[in-house]
Amino acid sequence: MSAVTRLTLITHAITDATQNAAFPLDEPLNALGERMIGKVGAVPGADRTVTYHAPETRTRDTASGLGLIGTPDPALRDLDHGDWSGRTMDTLPPEQLMPWLTDPEFRAHGGESITDLIDRTRAWLNTLAGRGEHITAITHPALVRAAVLCALQAPAQSFWRIDIAPLTATTLHHRAPAWTLRTTALPLT
Repeated sequence: MSAVTRLTLITHAITDATQNAAFPLDEPLNALGERMIGKVGAVPGADRTVTYHAPETRTRDTASGLGLIGTPDPALRDLDHGDWSGRTMDTLPPEQLMPWLTDPEFRAHGGESITDLIDRTRAWLNTLAGRGEHITAITHPALVRAAVLCALQAPAQSFWRIDIAPLTATTLHHRAPAWTLRTTALPLT
């Protein structure tokens, strides 16, 4: 019998970009995000998990606020929005925004495509498979969507059909040969 790896993906709390439908820069949590973290407090069992967080400030702040001491992992970084970073969605012409929302290969903005993110996420999941540990990763909604698609072996076109809210937990289990989806987007608050 193979070892089971349990992976809990926690999305960062709210930032100004989240509230304003903007493509984020490396930003801290805003006041609402800080209040959300304060309501949750420390995550039980933090001492029994291997913890990683994406390199951005918002994920590091979320981990810290939840009492999780983690190691930064660049594989957990947010989707690279390229030239759109810092801009709100309503400032983009529809002829640019619509292809990004419908074509998983789109990268005309100078950043990553959705398929690039899915491939990066799949490679990271493969490094965790078979470790037999409980792993917690504080990351971004985009990466969680990609992980769900990988577990379900779903097409990249399904990416935008998965709603992952701030400060939620999604759990995957790996028992050879595959990942399975246990829970999706459970609120921590």
